[in-house]
Amino acid sequence: MAKISLQRVYDFSAPALEHCYLIDRLWPRGVSKERLQGVVWLKQVAPDNALRQWFHQNTDQWDEFELRYRQQLAENDAWQPLVALLQQGEPLTLLYGSKDTQHNQGVVLRDFLLDQTKG
Repeated sequence: MAKISLQRVYDFSAPALEHCYLIDRLWPRGVSKERLQGVVWLKQVAPDNALRQWFHQNTDQWDEFELRYRQQLAENDAWQPLVALLQQGEPLTLLYGSKDTQHNQGVVLRDFLLDQTKG
């Protein structure tokens, strides 16, 4: 069974487990590269800048953000190595910077990846 852990990057402490990814478009403010040593920065799977900025201004429109982000993911193949790892039974850790632990791109990406493993 595919296992994906989500963690807020500001709560993360090294050492990074294998297959640990930062999934934000921007490097998290105040976090040193040394603190995230061993973490792979996969900014290509993050929402593009326009969608990120739109959601920041429209946080009450979660369903619309989820729909738009899933569309972006479907048009991009940067997430495929993550699905390959999941299909091999490897656990993943996805780090995000958002304060909201229920409504962020990590939640959408996790669900999207799990959907891909079912296909």
